[in-house]
Amino acid sequence: MYNFLLPNEFVTNIFAITPEKLQELGIKGIITDLDNTLVEWDRADATEELIVWLRIMKAAGIRVIIASNNNEARVKHFAEPLGIPYIHKARKPLRNAFYSGVVQLGLRPEEIAMVGDQLLTDVMGANRLGLHTILVKPVAQSDGLVTKLNRFIERRVFNDLKRKGMTTWEEQE
Repeated sequence: MYNFLLPNEFVTNIFAITPEKLQELGIKGIITDLDNTLVEWDRADATEELIVWLRIMKAAGIRVIIASNNNEARVKHFAEPLGIPYIHKARKPLRNAFYSGVVQLGLRPEEIAMVGDQLLTDVMGANRLGLHTILVKPVAQSDGLVTKLNRFIERRVFNDLKRKGMTTWEEQE
């Protein structure tokens, strides 16, 4: 029932994702969400810790691209100073942004991980294209209106998964 909603992995934050772990999985690139995945949805710029993480990924040969449903001004302001390519108004979970990310990374879908904080946008869309999916715990406790609706549905999915004995990042803390 949840085939497209189940991520391959749950992690508590982006920093739990290491180049070594990705390389063991044959992952050479990351498509990542921005808001509440890399930074809080209302934080304009990257944190120092995130900048270091991105440098570590780059040094290891892991390519990174941001795919965000947010507007161009928001995503460009965040991504350009970091030298990271981006896709704005991605309309996730539709396939176009994920496919564009695959093409821009120049990799096969099985060589790419999608990292995001939402089941209904990030995980569902990436699973449909055959990407390795990693669900992170949202970095902020607050959300925009549309995301609040998604979180309501996610809580129902997580509760059903718990009843079925499946672990989520909620249990990994």
